[in-house]
Amino acid sequence: MKQIVELTVNGDPRELIVEEHRSLLDTLREEAGMTGTKKGCDVGDCGACTVLVEGQPVNACLMLAVEAHGKRIETVEGLQNGSDDLHPLQDAFMRHGASQCGFCTPGILMMARKLLEENPDPTDEEIRFGLSGNICRCTGYTKIFDAIRSAAQEMRKVRETEVTS
Repeated sequence: MKQIVELTVNGDPRELIVEEHRSLLDTLREEAGMTGTKKGCDVGDCGACTVLVEGQPVNACLMLAVEAHGKRIETVEGLQNGSDDLHPLQDAFMRHGASQCGFCTPGILMMARKLLEENPDPTDEEIRFGLSGNICRCTGYTKIFDAIRSAAQEMRKVRETEVTS
């Protein structure tokens, strides 16, 4: 049976018709065209499908689209503020070579965004804990940590500039 699901995806209201058993992940990728969110393990273990639902990280493969009805969803595509304005995390990941195959990157970026929103100056242990649900099979995490620390520093500078302006 199909059902209408109303979502706000990256600030844009969407009305989608989905099967009741359809995951939020499959709905975002196939009905909403948000292919940045990746399907990794499809059982909630790898974190590649992490999105923010009402500002909280969620494995989109474990949530039904109908459960997200009326909710605000942010995907990795929502990080960027326009076609040329990368989020500091995206910029830092590029500068530090923090992704290799890139499959885990969208989920890690979303978790890192939430982490830095709550803790603008995390320690390595706090970054490790913040990313604990995300698995990267390529990088060994060193460059990912470097990128998150760099983005955190840049974001703090921007906040300080905004406060003093």
